[in-house]
Amino acid sequence: MNREVAGIILAGGQSRRMGGGDKSLLALGSGRLLDHVIERFAPQVGPLALSANGDPVRFTGISLPVLADTVKGFAGPLAGILAGLEWVAENTNCQALVTAAGDTPFLPEDMVERLVSAVAARPGSMAVACSDGKRHPTFALWPIGCRDGLRHFLVDEDNRRVSAFIDRHGSVDVEFPMLISGQIDPFFNVNMPGDLAHAERLLQAMKS
Repeated sequence: MNREVAGIILAGGQSRRMGGGDKSLLALGSGRLLDHVIERFAPQVGPLALSANGDPVRFTGISLPVLADTVKGFAGPLAGILAGLEWVAENTNCQALVTAAGDTPFLPEDMVERLVSAVAARPGSMAVACSDGKRHPTFALWPIGCRDGLRHFLVDEDNRRVSAFIDRHGSVDVEFPMLISGQIDPFFNVNMPGDLAHAERLLQAMKS
């Protein structure tokens, strides 16, 4: 655990491809999709919160603060990241935030350690997870000092592209290996009903 780094699970999407609702609360294995994310992510960080809009009561039983966007209009992942950065700055002594999507049950258990190490010699830089040559911008380390710039980017420039902000700020890409002999992307995410069935099969394969 790195107590100097906070974590935010991004679960504020509208899940249109899953028919709406909170896909992070869908059943997977013996729990819910979100439970698997928390199980892997929580031991890696100090303070941890959930980014989600709407009535927080639906997350009853999940012992995490639930943060609503501080920007109006369902502005996407960047709004959740901004809310997380502001929460961390106001409520903790952490100097960095690591984000993870709430629909990725196989995220690396050494993700935070490797992201932090990647920017050890570059204070104030971002670190972004990659796998199989693909960047995953919602799995990243964000220095607390970028929050004002992010609010300007999101509100004043009305730009919601996560990668665009990362590119402007400057970052280090961190490659993570594929799982089970290269068959499973550790950042595999559940977007459609068929993905959930695939995740169930992958979960069983990882246990065997």
